[in-house]
Amino acid sequence: MYYWLDESLIFPPVTEADKYGVLALGGDLSTERLLLAYSSGIFPWYNEGEPIVWYSPNPRFVLFPDKLKVSKSMKQILRKQEFIVSLDTDFRGVMTHCQQAKREGQQGTWITNDMLEAYCLLHEKGYAHSVEVRQAGKLVGGLYGVSLGRIFFGESMFAHVSNASKVGFITLVGKLIERDFQLIDSQVYTAHLESLGGESISRKKYIQLLETAIAASPTIQGKWTDW
Repeated sequence: MYYWLDESLIFPPVTEADKYGVLALGGDLSTERLLLAYSSGIFPWYNEGEPIVWYSPNPRFVLFPDKLKVSKSMKQILRKQEFIVSLDTDFRGVMTHCQQAKREGQQGTWITNDMLEAYCLLHEKGYAHSVEVRQAGKLVGGLYGVSLGRIFFGESMFAHVSNASKVGFITLVGKLIERDFQLIDSQVYTAHLESLGGESISRKKYIQLLETAIAASPTIQGKWTDW
């Protein structure tokens, strides 16, 4: 029996999540609830027409910024400067591209229109951020996520040109290291992130690291365009 949320801003303990990581159903995507979720180790993931599903998986897939792996071939690509990387110049555009991206083994998208609007509002309030990767002036890759304290929660990425999203991610990690970010949360395993140094840790360890990263410093709100 799953926990059904009402208008109250409360989640059950993450230890009550089932073996698939499902913790609760329902509720809304208000800024206040989303911020409470992320600060508690919880995130929404659901399909259009279904109730909102809130997850806290065990194990959790993360990347420690100082453990980023950059292959020799990627270093060569970065040196060529074929791509121009920016931050927070087109959040809605990046999220829309992520929404429309076709992914192997998935039908449709989990980025619903309600989620798009909710995260655009988070962006306007300085909590959600995007990375844009352009080639010849055209948006060809990028990613977006949420930031609290010194932790970045990566949500989704896309690439229309080979290596575009990797260039964006590697550039972002460098910026986060400069600002003493302690952790990048990737939520669940992907081979793409594993190739860049991602690893699985227990939910218990993740919550400990989350609490430390949030407490380490006030959240850097506002646009990241000047980073």
